[in-house]
Amino acid sequence: MKYLSRLIRQSALILMAALLLVFSGLTYIGGDALLHRFVDGRLLGLAETLAKIVEQYPAIIESAEEGGALTAAIGENNKEPYQLQDATHSLRVFLPDGRLIWKAPNAAAQLSVPDHLLEQVRRGTPVFETSETTDGTPVRHVFISTPRQGQVRYVLQAETSLILYQETRTGLVILLTLGSGIILLVAWVGSGWLAKQVLTPIEVLSTGAETMSEADLGKRFTLDSPYQEFRRLTQAFNSVMDRFQRSGEIQRRFCDIAAHEMKTPLTILQGNLDVALMKARTSEEYREALLNNLEQVGRLIALTRSLLTLANFTSGKPPVHLVPLALEPLIQDLVDELTLLADDRRITLSFEAQSVPPVLGDAQWLKQALINLLDNALHYTPSGGAVTVRLQAVGEGVAVAVEDTGHGIEQEHLPHLFERFYRTDWARAKDAGGTGLGLPIVKEIAEAHSGSISVTSQVDKGSVFTLRLPTLSR
Repeated sequence: MKYLSRLIRQSALILMAALLLVFSGLTYIGGDALLHRFVDGRLLGLAETLAKIVEQYPAIIESAEEGGALTAAIGENNKEPYQLQDATHSLRVFLPDGRLIWKAPNAAAQLSVPDHLLEQVRRGTPVFETSETTDGTPVRHVFISTPRQGQVRYVLQAETSLILYQETRTGLVILLTLGSGIILLVAWVGSGWLAKQVLTPIEVLSTGAETMSEADLGKRFTLDSPYQEFRRLTQAFNSVMDRFQRSGEIQRRFCDIAAHEMKTPLTILQGNLDVALMKARTSEEYREALLNNLEQVGRLIALTRSLLTLANFTSGKPPVHLVPLALEPLIQDLVDELTLLADDRRITLSFEAQSVPPVLGDAQWLKQALINLLDNALHYTPSGGAVTVRLQAVGEGVAVAVEDTGHGIEQEHLPHLFERFYRTDWARAKDAGGTGLGLPIVKEIAEAHSGSISVTSQVDKGSVFTLRLPTLSR
């Protein structure tokens, strides 16, 4: 789990770093744009304010010598308002042709406005420009015009230092860098904690599964987790273990019973062969021994055939292919095929059919189920008896009843007839030759068709096995 934990942490860190990179980049770009807009807005507002003041006192501007200082003019006329002197700390005033006629004392010297800027300003468009002073200090400029009677009277230049702007931008970069580093550190630690929370239950289940032996199939896991998903995972794992345990128990029981059932005919075969070889026998004695062995071989073949049928089941169920199917012709064909066998045993085999709707079924598997029922009925019905097959509609389904006049079955055996390898005491005592798998196969086939199989019986009167199937309309 260490590799998976490291992978989760690295993935979380890479994802967080990518998100932070995008966030920081957008924040920096957006912050820089906002700062630019803020600086330009404040600077333009200052320039417009200064322009209004200059327009209110044009005599002061016009009395100043070209390129001179407006401060002297203001000083000579102490009646002028002091806000003019305060507001002009970064102001320059140019004539429409670009010549400088006045500048504030602390404003850098600039003899004229560049031609490419002057043309735009004359059209009434504020123009911004960034430059550096002789000591390398970045400065932001704005040029605006003061119109008079539809013509440009003056061109004003206001400026402000960009040191605060650069410091703010640098602080934003530092803040984003430190914040991203702290977030990445928290993400690394948090992803480790999260990976531990996620992988610990899985590691517990994985370790338990790896160390589990066949003797531990009854072991179940419990996780004290606050997360519902992990509790569901544990329940699902335990449910799988339950099914696996039941499957193992069924398989062991199946193998034990199959081995026991095969042992009996094999033991008889070996005994007959040993007896036949102990001394010389007459041809009639050899014939009798061979016939007895042939009967046991038949039992082994029937058992093997039933085992192969069960082996063809997928996940314990026959792999049926359901299509609309008419039962009457299917049953009639089976009855016709088995009539000769019934006649040989002097048993009357008949078929009674009502008009019934088609069912959704698999012809091959339903034929197998009906053969098993009819074979049982003919096998346990004595000479002179009768086997009747009835097809009729029952409620929303169809019922196929196989009735015989055989020995019948004791009531205590009825609930177990459909268990694998189960045989009644009477059948064992008579050595009837059954495998105990025919009826369980019928039950699996019926359930695969969403149907059922049931039995009623009375001793010395006979039995009725009823196969119920849903109709197509249902």
